[in-house]
Amino acid sequence: MEEEIIAYLQPKLPVSESFRTLRTNIQFTSIDKKVRTILVTSCFPGEGKSWVSSNLAITFAQTGKKVLLIDADMRKGRQNEIFKVKQMPGLSNILSMGDDENKGDDNIIIGDSVQKTEVENLSIIAIGNMPPNPSELVSSNRMGDVLERLKYDFDIIILDGTPSSLVSDSIALSRIVDTTLIVSVAKKTPREQILKIKKAIENVGGKIGGLVLNKVPLKSSEYKYGYGYGYGYGTYMERDLEVKKKGIFSFSKKESTSKKVKRQATRGKMTMKAENRKIDLSEVK
Repeated sequence: MEEEIIAYLQPKLPVSESFRTLRTNIQFTSIDKKVRTILVTSCFPGEGKSWVSSNLAITFAQTGKKVLLIDADMRKGRQNEIFKVKQMPGLSNILSMGDDENKGDDNIIIGDSVQKTEVENLSIIAIGNMPPNPSELVSSNRMGDVLERLKYDFDIIILDGTPSSLVSDSIALSRIVDTTLIVSVAKKTPREQILKIKKAIENVGGKIGGLVLNKVPLKSSEYKYGYGYGYGYGTYMERDLEVKKKGIFSFSKKESTSKKVKRQATRGKMTMKAENRKIDLSEVK
């Protein structure tokens, strides 16, 4: 599915550069601790979290890091379709084993579930069998233990979670990852829902890495790709998450700059004006 792994097949397109910008932003979201586990969620289905997860994983792999993409949406996960790998065994098979006393069997199922993709340095764990209790599985202590074990073999682990307004899987997962990204749709995802998910994640001790603004309408059809996803080229902030321009947002409590950024180009590039502003999310109700 070429339109879904665009960062791999067409790395020179502006949208691919936007994913590299997002990758850079994530790396600088934490000063004291290196970000190694990243959860990607959204408010509702169809907002592009799986597309963002897969392409973000690709851009990390392109830097030479060993990357693992875990499909943690055990209800409607589709990363196995995107990368054309087997659905089983996968995450549900690993988690449903419980605390097996036979460590040998445990290592075997984890090893069998990790599949290589056509992208160099990128591996994937698919959803596995559709379980009857996905929320219980991802919120179990075993999920955290499995992540810790996988850190020995991978530099970056990206989890493609569930939509957080419908089920609580991603809220539970946010507690055990280094940072969480929320994918939203420009001019469609209600601001109140974004703030609700943000509060829910923070209430369980999760950390918000940022908001990825998706499906931005662009003037030229040249920059609309796949499902119509578009990205502004650059990053900026907007008070109270009032989305008025194109771009990728990063949440920060102590970040400010008065520098105005202007990027203008001719054919083959897009034009964008962005202004970074001081923002204190503690004031956002």
